[in-house]
Amino acid sequence: MDWSTATVWWIAAGLLVAAELASGTFYLLMLAVGACAGALAAHLGLGETTQMVMAAIVGGTAVIALNRRRSRGSKAAPAASNPDMNLDIGQSVQVDAWSADGLAQVQYRGAAWQARFIGSAPARSGRHVIRAVEGSCLLLDR
Repeated sequence: MDWSTATVWWIAAGLLVAAELASGTFYLLMLAVGACAGALAAHLGLGETTQMVMAAIVGGTAVIALNRRRSRGSKAAPAASNPDMNLDIGQSVQVDAWSADGLAQVQYRGAAWQARFIGSAPARSGRHVIRAVEGSCLLLDR
C-alpha cells in the first residue's frame, strides 16, 4: 500500500482529533489544525520540510492564540459569589431587624440563616438580595 504524504498528514490530524476527544483539551485540536495545514501543503506539492514548517507554524500559532485567549478571558467569580455555582445568589430574603453587630437572623429555604449586610447604605429592615454565601452566613445587599 503506497500512501502519499498528504494521507499521512490527514491520518495524523484524525489521530490528534481523536486524542482531543478522549482528553478534552483544545490544545490537541489546535495541533490537528496544524496537521491539516501540513496536509494542504502536501496537496500543493510542497516539499516535506515545507510541510513540517507549515504544520509547526499553524499549529504553534493556534496553540499560542488559544493560550492567550484563555489567559485574557474573564476570570470566573469566586464560588461564594458566583451565581453559576451557587443558585442562592440573587435570591431575596426578608430581614426583620439588624443587631448592633451588623448581623441578622433570616428565614431562607425553610431554615434560619445568619445574615450580614455588605451594602454601602446603612442596614435597614426589609427586602434584601443575597450577593454571596460564606459558610452558613448570607451576605446581603439592598
